[in-house]
Amino acid sequence: MMFMSLVDVILSRRSIRRYEQKEIPKDVLDKILEAGRQAPSAANRQPWHFIVITDYEIKKELSKGLVNRHIKNSTFTVVGCAYTGLGHIGTRKWSIVGTSIALQNMVIAAWAMGVGSCWIGDFRENKVKQLLNIPDKWKVVALISFGHPAEKPEAKKRKRIKEIVGFNKF
Repeated sequence: MMFMSLVDVILSRRSIRRYEQKEIPKDVLDKILEAGRQAPSAANRQPWHFIVITDYEIKKELSKGLVNRHIKNSTFTVVGCAYTGLGHIGTRKWSIVGTSIALQNMVIAAWAMGVGSCWIGDFRENKVKQLLNIPDKWKVVALISFGHPAEKPEAKKRKRIKEIVGFNKF
């Protein structure tokens, strides 16, 4: 296995929508989930819950959208949920941000170990919550499909730094 620097991992990561039908070892899955667990959160509330979907029928049901059909062919898909119920004021305000950070940690850790992923925003939250028995006080932030890449997408054009960064003012 070849190891890259963290910056190289981040800069080389691409969204993967085609996966090899190949298992991901349990220790690799465990490291991906641990990377999410170790993410920072406001007041260390850790306002997240992750559902790992490996069942083909559930993945098939989750893939009934316009741009998420690749879910069914993923090795697994993580459904990231943020707690939005009553509690510490920071929990509600920052739970979606914290959950997003945790999910991105998983994506980066996966790529560093040769596992591809794709963030998915094409889902009907009510249907996902019903299918997976997610309680009312939880929001589905995103779904992320994972698997061994069966494609090597080229880098997409990015805006120049000076178009997106200001120093000391907008």
